[in-house]
Amino acid sequence: MKTITRRAAMLGALATGGTLLAGCANGVGSSGSQTIDARVQSTMNYLYSAFPGTEQLRRKSAGVLVMPLMTKAALGAGGAYGRGALLVNDTTVDYYSAAQASLGFQIGAQQYAHALFFMTNDALYNFRTSPGWEAGGDIEYALRDRGGNLTATTLTSTAPVIGLIFGQAGLMAGASVDGTKYTRIIP
Repeated sequence: MKTITRRAAMLGALATGGTLLAGCANGVGSSGSQTIDARVQSTMNYLYSAFPGTEQLRRKSAGVLVMPLMTKAALGAGGAYGRGALLVNDTTVDYYSAAQASLGFQIGAQQYAHALFFMTNDALYNFRTSPGWEAGGDIEYALRDRGGNLTATTLTSTAPVIGLIFGQAGLMAGASVDGTKYTRIIP
């Protein structure tokens, strides 16, 4: 009987996840900034129409990072990738990629969009000046209520960063521990 080391199991799981992600169309190799800008604008229009409270959230924020298309795949180990833009005063100031790695009991593939609302100039400054910003405990995730309307409560309005995940399509099951890293790119 052959025993499999932890290192071999992790490498196999990562290779499987990478193969799954390679087969998903998420715009990597697209025509660059014009494609990202068009997707960001379309995503924001959808967000404002589906969740009217987000327009007020945007007006209060110092900036918004919009990832219009994240593609996630997992089989034990998983990963996600997408590209988007940072908007300040509704103008694109930078482009970013988001890479996510996860490990746990999970299987499936999914695409979704997400937006990070930077509610303070300090939070926006820290994001823009870091070499690679990692999403962590300083993000408050706002959820839509039963009526389907997203509300920014007093609690979420005082958080430095508010994250929204929406437009999910696909099937993902399981539980995992993951982290997302955002890196400035030149499309």
